[in-house]
Amino acid sequence: MTIRAVVWGENIHERTNEVVAALYPEGMHTTIAKALNTDKAISASTATLEQPEHGLPADRLAETDVLVWWGHKDHGAVADEVVERVARRVFEGMGLIVLHSGHFSKIFKRLMGTPCTLKWREAGERERLWVTSPSHPIAEGISEYFELENEEMYGEQFAVPEPLETVFISWFQGGEVFRSGLTYRRGAGNVFYFRPGHETYPTYHDTTVHKVLRNAVKWAHNPQGTKSAILDAPNVPVGKALEPIVERGGKLHASGEAGFR
Repeated sequence: MTIRAVVWGENIHERTNEVVAALYPEGMHTTIAKALNTDKAISASTATLEQPEHGLPADRLAETDVLVWWGHKDHGAVADEVVERVARRVFEGMGLIVLHSGHFSKIFKRLMGTPCTLKWREAGERERLWVTSPSHPIAEGISEYFELENEEMYGEQFAVPEPLETVFISWFQGGEVFRSGLTYRRGAGNVFYFRPGHETYPTYHDTTVHKVLRNAVKWAHNPQGTKSAILDAPNVPVGKALEPIVERGGKLHASGEAGFR
């Protein structure tokens, strides 16, 4: 079954900055989607901030297996309603891949529950990404390290929760290091944060980055489908208990009544 991916992009810098427009004339989201579509197992489309509901209405998200997210300049413009809609789908089992400056996106901070802050420097430094989990599916086909000649530096401390796995660690010319590939699970959904991708550099034209992204989409995909019951909080009647029980004491809710949220 083909994995249905949506690449979400802010699509601001590509339209307002000459350097970015020259590197990504069709937008970074389109460049990433094209790289994903070179794999027959993936069918990738795009969505952008300026579209109605940011291109992510409920019916489209319901048919999305993996959402790839890139944002930077205007995280605050993303409607809270859409953020909660995306979070719900992640809890239900949709995969989410957050790229580069998406660490400050509303959806990533919503799912991490932490400030997601870090050190940074925009100086076109060489980045060397070391594979720290060579047997991980996201690192399949990647050498022990790969390099990007020009990238923005991100440095520790990265204020995120302890991940399930650390797949990549970066070293930069200025001496800083950074956990650049982190996996999480939120509800039934797999989440991957991947650091490279500053818009003024040709990162998303790099073939190794393409390989990582394709691997990540496959890893994030949940073949079991939507687990909508994960968001339920049913009040189980006494008569439906697995073992016979006698009701005792006072209570706040009538039988079958919804609880407080």
